[in-house]
Order: sequence, then C-alpha cells, then structure tokens
Amino acid sequence: MIQKTSKNPSLITEFCTLCNSEVKHALSSHFKESHSIKLLEESILTDVDNGMPEVEIGRKYGITFRYLEKLITQSKGINVGFIKHKKIKTFEPKDFSEETTTVWSFKSRGNWATHSGEYRGNWSPYIPRNVILKYSKPGETVLDFFCGVGTTAIETKLLGRKCIAIDINDTAIALAKKNVDFKVPVIEPLFQHSQHSQYKIYEPELFVGDARNLSFLKNNSIDLICAHPPYANIIHYTDSKEGDLSSLDTELFLKEMDKVAKESYRVLKPGRQCAILIGDTRKKKHVIPLGFNLINVFLNAGFKIKELVIKRQHNCKTTGFWYTNSIKFNFLLLAHEYLPIFEKPIIEADEVKEDYVEYGFLRHYQKKPKLEKKLEELETSTVWIFAEDNFEKLLNKNVIDRYTREDGYKVIDIGLDSAKTSLLSHQRKKNLLFVKSSCLDKKEYSGSDITLYLKQLKDVLQNELPYINEGGHFVVQTKDVRIGKFVEPLAKYTVDSVKFTEFVIKEIIVVTTENRKIVQKENMSDLHTSHQYLLVYKKKD
Repeated sequence: MIQKTSKNPSLITEFCTLCNSEVKHALSSHFKESHSIKLLEESILTDVDNGMPEVEIGRKYGITFRYLEKLITQSKGINVGFIKHKKIKTFEPKDFSEETTTVWSFKSRGNWATHSGEYRGNWSPYIPRNVILKYSKPGETVLDFFCGVGTTAIETKLLGRKCIAIDINDTAIALAKKNVDFKVPVIEPLFQHSQHSQYKIYEPELFVGDARNLSFLKNNSIDLICAHPPYANIIHYTDSKEGDLSSLDTELFLKEMDKVAKESYRVLKPGRQCAILIGDTRKKKHVIPLGFNLINVFLNAGFKIKELVIKRQHNCKTTGFWYTNSIKFNFLLLAHEYLPIFEKPIIEADEVKEDYVEYGFLRHYQKKPKLEKKLEELETSTVWIFAEDNFEKLLNKNVIDRYTREDGYKVIDIGLDSAKTSLLSHQRKKNLLFVKSSCLDKKEYSGSDITLYLKQLKDVLQNELPYINEGGHFVVQTKDVRIGKFVEPLAKYTVDSVKFTEFVIKEIIVVTTENRKIVQKENMSDLHTSHQYLLVYKKKD
C-alpha cells in the first residue's frame, strides 16, 4: 500500500525498504479485473491528473509508491503528477530569521512566491535562502547545476542575485521557467535582510545542461554554488534519461559526482562557498554513509569544509506500527540530511601552520553512568533531541537500553585528564561497547589533537571488540571540531578509518539539544556547532 510519509528522499527509501506490498501481486489482481495493464495505468494517470492524493491512489489500486513514481515519470518526463498554477500570496517567509546553529529544522516546507512541494525530492526554499543570504551579496552570481523546478533560482530572483541554473531534464527546466516567471515588487519589507538600499532584480538564466560539464563557464567565475543533487537510485527524476545521476547505484553515483566536484572547484572563485545537500540511504537494514562519501569526493577535489550543517526532517516521531517495528527489528527512521558548506581555499591565505598543543596525553578509562529505570519510550529516528539539562542522561539511557541485552555493556571514555586512574577491568563478553569522547570538549584544537584522538579510539576498539558477542554493537559518541576557519568532520574521519571486517555500520545518529536560536554576534561568521554524532556498528551474526 502506498504511504506518502514525506517528500524527504531518506524517508521514502525507508518506507520502500520496509513496505511488504508486492507490485506484481497488485497488478495481477487488477489485471484480472481490467483485462489490461495499459487500461489500469491509464486509469491511474487519470486520477493523478485529476489531483487525487497519492495515498488514495495507492489504496484504490493496491500499488506501491515506487510503482506510482515510475509510472508518472515515464508518462510525464518528470516525477510530478498533478500540477496546478500557483497564485502568489506572499513573496517571503513570515517571521524569517537566518539560521545561527549547525542544526536546521523548518516546521513548514515553505510556500512563498511560486515554491511548491509537488516535485519529489526538491529541497525546502529555506535552505537556499539561508545559504544565499549568508554566503553571497546582491548582484553576485549563484550557480545551481541540479535546478529541478527552480527552487534556488526563485530565491536568487527574490534576493537580488544573478543565477545560472541547469538540469539534465528538459521537462524540469520548462517547469522551472514557468516558476521564475513573476514580477517582484521592490518594496519593503521584501528586502529587509539586505544592507543595500537599492536592489536590482535579475532574471535567472535557465537551460538544459549536465552538471559534469560546465565548459560554458570560465574558471573562477562563480560567487556561490547552491545545489541539491539526486540521491543515488532513490528517487528517479527522469525516465532513464542519459546523464541522469538519480538512476545510478552508489558507487557509480559517487564516481560521476567526482566530475561534478572537479567542475565546481574550477568555476568557483577562491575563497567562495559551495553548498550541497545530501543524505544517507540503507541497504540490507544497514546505513550506507552516502553523505560522508560525497563529502570525501568534494574534499578530494580540493575543497575544505567551512560548515557541516545537519538538516533535520520535521515531525519524524514514530508511533504505532513504526514504533513497534523500530524496537522489534532495531532500526531507526532516517530523519536527517547533511548540508556541507565547502570553500575553495585561497591557497596563500588559508595555509595554516600547525600549532602542537602540549596537554599531556589521552587516557581511556571505564565509566559507569548513573542509570535509573528503563525509559518508557526510546528514540526511533536518526535525530535525537534532548533538553540541555538532561542531555547526557537521556543520551546514555537510549544507547544502553536499545543496544544492550542480557550480557551487559561497557562504557569507556577517551579523556584528557591524565591524572584520572584507569578503571579498565578484566575482559568479559558483552553486547555493547559504548565509547565516549570527553577529550573533544576543548575550545581550541590542532591537527595533532585529531591525530591523537583517532589513534586512541582505534587502540580502544582493537582491545575491546574481540569481547563483543555476535549480533552485539559498539557505539562511538563524537562530534565535529573547528581548526581556524574550517571544520574537521570527526564523525566522517571515524567512519573512514574505523573498519573491522566483523563489524558493519548500522546507524549514524545525530544528537542535539532542543531547538533554540543563538544570538548572532556582530562579525560572527561561523555557525554555532550544536550537534554530536552516535556511530552505531553491529557485529555480523
């Protein structure tokens, strides 16, 4: 049965993985009634054109979301069903303020101007709006090489930036041109976020093109790149059109994105930013760290990470069926995406001399967190949000209650305090090893800190993992840190370096405090880092 839980590609993937409906069975049943699959498909498409909700279509015909998506894409050349002309009611979001932390969450998707959520997989206009306002000025040029139906292009027009937007799908470009065809009233408070009194409106340049080949652009000619690529083989944007990256498996997708990253680096001006939204996916109940893998692609092209933002999917709390199965099958609903803000470094100015900080040495020691009775309800998505005053307690409880069985657990902390006595006891079999990282609570870091931390982490794991039972887990609590003007993504480094043949990464969890705005200080260019990670690995049965 089709279930439209979200436009978020990660959640759609999650649903498709868990859905027990069989398209062949459904089609066979309706074939007997209709005597023709063609007649059945025509009937489905008629309901789509009449604006029937997807959930109702699924119930009526007994088909899956994946089947409906494929049928619509084959018929219309784009994965949009019922399209209606949108009457503009407002040209900007109500009560908008720029994001100041590394966790972005928007209660509503955003529907000002001609923005619409009908195009599957397109991003919330709040994302390009924040990126454009923070990393560009009026009159500068923004590039989007995965244009879709023009979300970024609409925002550049509203905010007085020039825009070059391309897409491999000619149908998408045709729809994007309709979406940017409106007049902007240059009046207050439309441009209240600008320090410039005069705004000039620029019409976006939209055309069919391939993100892997930007030869029509000169070197160092773009001020900002802001793009949302299709996720590898999750949502299909075209009917197998040549050059469509959405139909590729993960390995080939990353290989082709390498070409995109190199072209991005070439056309972007030094010292300027490139924002790319990407999420993880699943295979055989285990997470595929597509986000971290794509970050590696752009780092290998020469970029550095200015910020690593977490885009949280709203309203992902599971109940009923979802909650029961989350506990029964021990899975979490994918509820976050990554928004790395890359920067093309200015080589001379951005070279950082290594400062080796002498603080003694790291020591790992056993911890016994204070645990009361079991939680009545566990977290069931990949974003855990706790009150600040109860943060560590609830985090510990969720990890230990979810991943511990009868053979118990062990908690080890990698800390800075060399005076602490090591409390490592004799080894025994266990179902959970939980490694915490209090050494990352410093305010300033150096490259040597990171090297030492990763080495200590690997030493701990090599010593402890032989004592984890089959089907058991180890969990690493870590976070990103900043050295100078750039972010060092320690969670990604850990996933890259921690590889043991007997273990597979099962979950990447983002942990944060309840949403609160940080007051932006004058001349404050960096976002406040407000999230941590839990990397969950499972021992193969």
